[in-house]
Amino acid sequence: MYIEALDPLSAPAAHLLALSDAYMASLYPAESNHMESPSALALPNVLFLGAYLDGELAGCGAVKLMHDDGSYGEIKRVYVLDTYRGRGLSKQLMQALESHLIEQQIPLARLETGISQPEALGLYEKLGYQYRTPFGSYLLDPLSVFMEKRL
Repeated sequence: MYIEALDPLSAPAAHLLALSDAYMASLYPAESNHMESPSALALPNVLFLGAYLDGELAGCGAVKLMHDDGSYGEIKRVYVLDTYRGRGLSKQLMQALESHLIEQQIPLARLETGISQPEALGLYEKLGYQYRTPFGSYLLDPLSVFMEKRL
């Protein structure tokens, strides 16, 4: 398994992001989905990573450097294909994203996820993320969960 920077506008990334979009649309109404588009993931303040297993793109994740509510990195679009779940890819992606923030001297990681994703919530809790109120431009949403971790 390896993780490397990936162009979010590439065909493999677009395919993975489309699957992620479909999965999220099956769980939440459109107004409760706060996903970054591939073009937004290609901006200079975003690191988009691909996780590869057996030479196949198995998952992705991004971190967006933000300065709207203090300086922090917002974790976005962490997604692993069904066939590769349960192998620790999400944890490794999260650790790589956090390492990038540390290298950039950003001391705080934040994220928004949904209430219908117990595996994601469990992972974030195990990694030391704490529950918090909405941040940045987010509004209170009964389907959203907000978390942060000091790095």
